[in-house]
Amino acid sequence: MLQEFVNRFREYCELDRRILDLAVENTNLKAQRLSFGPAQEAADSFRDSLKPVAPRVPADKWRVEALVATAVATVREIQVLQAPHIADADEAVMTRMEKSMATSEAAARNALTTLSSLVEPRSQPNIVAAKAALDRFMAVNQQIISLSRRNTNVRSLALSLNEKGKLIPRCEEVLHALRDALAKRGAAGTR
Repeated sequence: MLQEFVNRFREYCELDRRILDLAVENTNLKAQRLSFGPAQEAADSFRDSLKPVAPRVPADKWRVEALVATAVATVREIQVLQAPHIADADEAVMTRMEKSMATSEAAARNALTTLSSLVEPRSQPNIVAAKAALDRFMAVNQQIISLSRRNTNVRSLALSLNEKGKLIPRCEEVLHALRDALAKRGAAGTR
């Protein structure tokens, strides 16, 4: 019985070490901080770069405004998907969100390409700045996805709630059986 307890307790300690290792990595929290910090800043920079663009001809004014709105909205769509991606543990769900993000990125890049051909030459630096901001945003987004995919906070919580909860009663069960067996033999505790 003692060896059985030692084996179960060793299993418990190994699980506890895995949980701690995962929790210390903190990848979900790191991803969240990137989303609320550098990703937000890059997205805002993208939006701000596009605000002052002016069409070459007045007839294109509404088209330019629509393209700007589309580009900004698609970047915001990616931002909206970051939080659920960070929180989700399901690989298939994360993959679907990443495909949506890629579609939104393509739409933003297409809008920038079209805008480049419709705006006045003095607005070209704004398009270049917007492309640079989009590149920064997507680089940070890739870091967020990478950290989110490691999912260490979610995995450590799941192990704590599920696996650890199963091991504790087994350890206690063997420990109680060992205590009862020692009590039957008349073993008394000493100091």
